[in-house]
Amino acid sequence: MKMEAGGSLVSCREDISSLFPAQTPSAKHKDLCRQFSAVRKVCGDGNCFYRAFCFAHLESVRLNARALQRFKDKIIQSGKMLASAGFEESSFKQHLNTVVNVVEQCQADEQEHTLLRLLNEPMTSDSLVQYLRLLTSAHLQNHADFFCNFVEAPNLQVYCHQEVEAMAMECDHVDILALSQALDINIHIVSMEGDDQQLAHHIIPEGAQPSLHLLHRTSHYNILYPRPQL
Repeated sequence: MKMEAGGSLVSCREDISSLFPAQTPSAKHKDLCRQFSAVRKVCGDGNCFYRAFCFAHLESVRLNARALQRFKDKIIQSGKMLASAGFEESSFKQHLNTVVNVVEQCQADEQEHTLLRLLNEPMTSDSLVQYLRLLTSAHLQNHADFFCNFVEAPNLQVYCHQEVEAMAMECDHVDILALSQALDINIHIVSMEGDDQQLAHHIIPEGAQPSLHLLHRTSHYNILYPRPQL
């Protein structure tokens, strides 16, 4: 498990150069520095994508009362998605309530430190992650005709149970697509993987205007902050 500085689940913003090696930065690091000014590091415990996604989205809408309420309404409605996928209400109700409660605390206090405190409380933070995992699983199963073509498992249900719903299981591209669709949230993933000297950019869904930016490197996700467009 890669804990970030101070053992936090989600760190404070740091300069983008904190990701650079001590030696001469690579072409990818230089490219990253040109496009992004800061990074927020997320604990590498297998839940990093879901935690980064949750924090980054709430941070992006915390000063927009209408968008925050829209997200809250979407979460409340999403319980129906889980029920239609066969989940018993008792298996997700507590986690759904946690997400709604966190959104309400953000509505009551728009300060960044409130969101940071909530996402660093292990029980609260893990409950958020668990709900997003269950929601991802439900969306995959409710759209099985499409998603079954992209998973390597005996069947989609087995994949969801073993790879998606279980905590600390790393996230696959198909899971990211499912969660993006389920909550109608556009994601920009910047990947440092591969031998190519250039960063790879993935917009989910393709052609959308992303509201959050995540860095993917060695199976790990952190939150990125773009430099202002001049």
